[in-house]
Amino acid sequence: MARSLTVLIAGGSGMIGSALTELLQQKGHDVRHLSRNPSSSTSHVQSYAWAPGAEPLDLDQLSQDIGKPIDVIVNLAGSTISKMPWTAKRKKVILDSRIDATSTIVDAIARAQHKPEVLINGSAVGFYGDRDNEILTESSSQGVGFLAEVVAQWEEAAMPATQHTRVVLARTGLVLGDHGALSPLKLITKFFASGPLAGGKDWWPWISLEDEARALAFLIDHDVTGAVNLVGPESATSATVMKELARQLKRPFWLPAPGFAISLVLGQAGRELLLSSQHIVPEVLLTSGFSFSDQTISEGVRSALR
Repeated sequence: MARSLTVLIAGGSGMIGSALTELLQQKGHDVRHLSRNPSSSTSHVQSYAWAPGAEPLDLDQLSQDIGKPIDVIVNLAGSTISKMPWTAKRKKVILDSRIDATSTIVDAIARAQHKPEVLINGSAVGFYGDRDNEILTESSSQGVGFLAEVVAQWEEAAMPATQHTRVVLARTGLVLGDHGALSPLKLITKFFASGPLAGGKDWWPWISLEDEARALAFLIDHDVTGAVNLVGPESATSATVMKELARQLKRPFWLPAPGFAISLVLGQAGRELLLSSQHIVPEVLLTSGFSFSDQTISEGVRSALR
């Protein structure tokens, strides 16, 4: 077995953070969390208080408290983008929560006597914007839109850490898990209202929760740097995803939702989250030797519903 690492996760109590924590513990690593309210945490993992954007983070003091150096930092902190509508106030919270968390960690790494070996910083496929049928890899350019701007600033905030440690920007797609973005789609389907969204031809870059956690753990162990697309190996349209969900939940797939209605009800959030087309390839993961557990959308949905 590879050596045991001390891993500090910001946002460790969320869906992805919880899955990653469990996987890393199974691998024999010592996992700790950063939390705004550690006393209210229901996790069995030791949590430490932090106040991103308001107070500095002292990694050396944390290492003393833990009794050993921090080897890895995984930053998954950031306010959810699924809360709608995206008012001006909501947009500010979405951006500031990501920049504050990332900058606080980057500053802490710069000041630390013992530097972590790697920073895995959260990111998102929103970087690419709406690109129709264009095939997108990690070398593709930034797109346009609110999410593209947020992700670009989010990633830029992490880059100063490259002076001190290896930095990975984990551009995550639609994670198929018990909670998160799949929850409202499951609800729609269970109430017999599933169908193609705006024609169903938009590409949705999906990944199963299991593979999301496995990919993050892989990036800790392998010498990869820069942007990495965390999406499944088989591309799928929104209609394919919704149809497969309906099939496995034994519900009909029949009620189309026109794009103008989604845009009218959900505004910019609906357009960028549900009506954006991103045909993304996980090129870096594949060339680095990562093997997906869920290769197809059918396997991904089955894993999420299991």
